[in-house]
Amino acid sequence: MKITHIAIWTTDLEGMRNFYLHYFDASSSSGYYNHTKDFRSYFIYFNGDCSIELMQMPRIPKSRNILEKQYLGITHFAISVGSKLKVDKLTNKFKDDGFKVVSEPRTTGDGFYESVILDPEGNRVEIVA
Repeated sequence: MKITHIAIWTTDLEGMRNFYLHYFDASSSSGYYNHTKDFRSYFIYFNGDCSIELMQMPRIPKSRNILEKQYLGITHFAISVGSKLKVDKLTNKFKDDGFKVVSEPRTTGDGFYESVILDPEGNRVEIVA
């Protein structure tokens, strides 16, 4: 068994799509639209088996994500960029482009080299070597 995708509700579907395409060298499906539910989505594909489904639909309540607090449930996802150097470069690019870096690049206690940033809507993304 394997995880095929994660899904993220978003208020800015095109902006989030552009973010992941630009920074993570990903590709995208063509947009899907369900007229009955006023539901829109894209799948964002990386070089592997896992993807992100970005979804937008009116009346979805805002997240409880608060930078200073954690909650039960999914708290982050990780994207591997292949090397420590790429983690460092991408983290600096996020910083230079005005995105919040929650955790600078480091080797964690369990041996991962990673940083953590917030995407445009505040989702935690680990950038892993």
